[in-house]
Amino acid sequence: MTQHKPHLSFRQIVNMNIGFFGIQFSFGLQQSSMSPIYKYLGADEASLPYLWLAGPVTGLLVQPVIGALSDRTVSRWGRRTPYFLIGALICSLGLLAMPFSPVLWMAAGLLWILDAANNVTMEPYRAFVSDRLAVRQHSLGFLTQSAFTGLGQTLAYLTPSILVYLGISRDAVNSHHIPYTVIGAFLLGAVFSIASVLWSCWTTPELPLSPQEEAELRAKPTGWRHTLQEIAEALRDMPPTMKQLAVVKLFQWYAMFCYWQYIMLALASSIYKTSDPASAGFREAGLLNGQVGAFYNFVAFLAAFALVPFTRRFGPKITHSICLAAAGIGMLSIPLIREPLQLLWPMLGIGLAWASIMGNPYVMLAGSIPPERTGVYMGIFNMFIVIPMIIQIFTLPLYYRSLLHGDPANVVRLAGALLLCAAVAVLFVKLRAARPLSDTAPRQEAVLLK
Repeated sequence: MTQHKPHLSFRQIVNMNIGFFGIQFSFGLQQSSMSPIYKYLGADEASLPYLWLAGPVTGLLVQPVIGALSDRTVSRWGRRTPYFLIGALICSLGLLAMPFSPVLWMAAGLLWILDAANNVTMEPYRAFVSDRLAVRQHSLGFLTQSAFTGLGQTLAYLTPSILVYLGISRDAVNSHHIPYTVIGAFLLGAVFSIASVLWSCWTTPELPLSPQEEAELRAKPTGWRHTLQEIAEALRDMPPTMKQLAVVKLFQWYAMFCYWQYIMLALASSIYKTSDPASAGFREAGLLNGQVGAFYNFVAFLAAFALVPFTRRFGPKITHSICLAAAGIGMLSIPLIREPLQLLWPMLGIGLAWASIMGNPYVMLAGSIPPERTGVYMGIFNMFIVIPMIIQIFTLPLYYRSLLHGDPANVVRLAGALLLCAAVAVLFVKLRAARPLSDTAPRQEAVLLK
């Protein structure tokens, strides 16, 4: 859309992104708790990646379609808002049910529902930020979104330990060996998911369409065939910057999926010398993973704001490369650590990278795509997240026991090496605006696109 976008205050940008807190609390619960839940319910360690298939597949199928649909939606609530609300409501219901799963297949099935709901919310939300903000505020908008990613996931990782501090026994489990601390965390997540999205919708309504814009949207053909055709046309016309970013995201998201799936098992093995899910050491490793995960997400929360001036001065490309390299070095060092407190050092690097991953690629993308196709391109961009995850799911089990010797620590080492590859690959990305720079802030936008 070509209408003028008013400059928003920092407070307004914070309010519009609070909904991301609830979305990312949900993702944080998945990252910290799904592998342990699967193990509690009897899953085989080498087959864990298969049980994580829900997220990437639903992202691959749902986000481009929802993004394209939201581009052409006209309703009394706006273009993007209906998707936020429906996705957040279904997500809350999934979070309520997940920790009460009695068998493995039910937990895996609920994860499909939960991830589908999160994906219905995610890309329209990113498109909303691009819709609502002028280009000169994109870096602040997306990095603020990244900050709420860090904050939401910090609390998601830390909630089980907070519940222990409040008096819930770390050894108290239900009949399926799932700790009550994990159950409590999912119940809180259900509340945060819907409440935070409702707050953002209430405080930051979408910009109203002009009569001409609304008429243009209503004149567009509707139906799933036209939606798929639009996605195909967008893929055909994909900007070169987007194609180059796909290589970066192949390395970084294969790495992050490896890390999330196996970090808790790696800590149980290297620090507590156990792989038995019924042991006290395994539960301690779960709490430790929550604590260090909360720490790196809190670092990401702070770093997201700190990265704004660096991104504006040096550009998102250089900033992202440095952050990825710091995380790669940190992950390579984790298996060498034997004292829990020493894990805070590598988590600094992982926190920096997580802040950058959730912000800077979108800064690079937003300057290279046409505004009238923001939703569909944001959805397609998510394919570059989920395709590496799908590749990881179907390849890692093939060499987990042979090349990695069945050792979770070696999976974490692999993740570190791949992040170093991503840090190099991003340096080859060429950034270019898809439209002329705004005459109201040409210098700021030129710096943004370094």
